[in-house]
Amino acid sequence: MAPMWLTQEAFDRLALELETLSTTGRAEIVKRIELARSEGDLKENGGYHAAKDEQGKIEARIRELIDMLKHAHVGSEPVDASRVASGTIVTAHIHGDEEKFLLGSREVAGDTDLDVYSENSPLGQAIVGLAPGDTATFTAPSGAEIAVEIISIEPFLG
Repeated sequence: MAPMWLTQEAFDRLALELETLSTTGRAEIVKRIELARSEGDLKENGGYHAAKDEQGKIEARIRELIDMLKHAHVGSEPVDASRVASGTIVTAHIHGDEEKFLLGSREVAGDTDLDVYSENSPLGQAIVGLAPGDTATFTAPSGAEIAVEIISIEPFLG
């Protein structure tokens, strides 16, 4: 995983989520699995299978958080808002509509109401490095070519 800049607040929030999932989250799911297992035949036990699926999701999130926190740079990333980069708020015309969004990750965004696009998404890959007034196109999952024009860029301050 590539290094990720996190504010201290975002790092603390993710560390707390990791602690909660690693302790009470795991304990609760083990109890649910044991309870469902005690109901008998596991082949047709919906509660058991649902609990096992939930356990898989919890373990995957724990692994993701461990990796993210291990590689995190905590502090304020020096954001140059003259070009689109991770950690910038971008206002752009996308397919003719004006949209304002954060380029980065949901973990960094926290409780913001802004839409968040990864720099690894088709849109993100097309606009990283662009300056206001620049245009680009990207291919949507549907196969359509979508035009983008960068209107403005500002740093995301969390």
